[in-house]
Amino acid sequence: MSQTRGPVAAGPGSPASHRVPPALRGWAEALGAALAGLVAMVVTAALGLWAAGAADLPAGAFPAVVAATVVAAAGGSLQATGDAGIIVEAQAAVDAVPLSVTLAGALVTAVVFLRPLRHRAVAPAGELLGRIARTAACWLVLLWLIALAARHSFTVTVGNELADQLGALLGSTPTVGFRADLPATLGFGLLWVLAVLVLAFVVSRKAPLSARLLRFQAPVRPPAHAMLLTLLAYVGLGLLVGLVELVVRGDPARTLAVILLGLPNVAWLALGIGTGGAWTGHVDRSLGLPLPHALEQVLRARGQRTLDLGSIGAYDGRVWLLVAVAAVVLLGAAFDAAVRAPVRRPAWRHALEMAVALALTLLVVGSATRIDAHYGLSLIGVGDLGGDLGGAVTLRPQLWRLAAAGFAWGLVTGFAGGLAARRFRHSGEVGDAPPARPPDPGRRG
Repeated sequence: MSQTRGPVAAGPGSPASHRVPPALRGWAEALGAALAGLVAMVVTAALGLWAAGAADLPAGAFPAVVAATVVAAAGGSLQATGDAGIIVEAQAAVDAVPLSVTLAGALVTAVVFLRPLRHRAVAPAGELLGRIARTAACWLVLLWLIALAARHSFTVTVGNELADQLGALLGSTPTVGFRADLPATLGFGLLWVLAVLVLAFVVSRKAPLSARLLRFQAPVRPPAHAMLLTLLAYVGLGLLVGLVELVVRGDPARTLAVILLGLPNVAWLALGIGTGGAWTGHVDRSLGLPLPHALEQVLRARGQRTLDLGSIGAYDGRVWLLVAVAAVVLLGAAFDAAVRAPVRRPAWRHALEMAVALALTLLVVGSATRIDAHYGLSLIGVGDLGGDLGGAVTLRPQLWRLAAAGFAWGLVTGFAGGLAARRFRHSGEVGDAPPARPPDPGRRG
């Protein structure tokens, strides 16, 4: 007697598992990369804001504040809102990037995006552009949903008896709030994700390139990867310092908030200052932004102050240790770049490549660590009303000084790294042979 067999489940190696249309699989991979990056940003922002006490904000504002933080971290724009009638005017503006959230999203997005390509050496340019376009499209849709949630208003008292009485009589109780600027958020968010995906190919040692771009692999990827190592090394050192401070001085909530929201802001500021760069700024009152105590002491002085080794050293001589840290980290990064470059490349080429790479990196660091924050209330358009309802923090980079410092340090460390790398070469090593062409460039990993 014959038996009728039921349907057999398709295993990973069965033909049925490969019947997924390539287009659908491409969109699934793109959505996975965009969603993974966004989840990493939401989780990091939520934990950091929770540590900072934002979970206790009134009227259920916490989800909206988390969404606004993600928008700012992705390069988006937030608008201040206020409705205080004709008597009292509410003003607020915050231009600061929570770089811990940015870094978490960028790293996760890049890793998941490159994972399907990890076993390939060369890929057609059309395929790579298609992957980038699909991932960017998915990212924009998800960012649009987050931006819609980044909206909230708070009712405040102005702390002035006359103003409170006028507001009650005229029905002009002041409210302040925020909302995402959708066009600007989507525009800058698109630039952000495109930059992350392109840089993923630039700094990765194994990501495939199109055949036309292979000639740029040797001069670009080693110094670019060295800059990634430099930035991550400073974040790691900053994390270590933060954990030590948490154990020694306590105040775990504030320390965790700085780590989860603004650790790269402080760590990369240390990189710029340690190499001789500078920022100018001023602090009226603390707005809860992560600034170390020595930096606040300098910036609280009257007028705009220059933030560099000299000014901080007047309050804390330990700042000069940043020079030694920069020397060690940058020499290590230059050595890493040199050992990954072709064998017969001269030391002056390493020096020039490191100089350009470090100058560009410090320009990006300076732009990313910029802070311009202000909030306050005014009565009939005249002045802040006091009562700790007004304050400002500004921190602006001196980009020319950062670029010059980066170029000089890159020349010195690049030349030293190139010379040191020669001692670690094997006599029979061939490092500048043309890359072998794979038998099937279109093969999927």
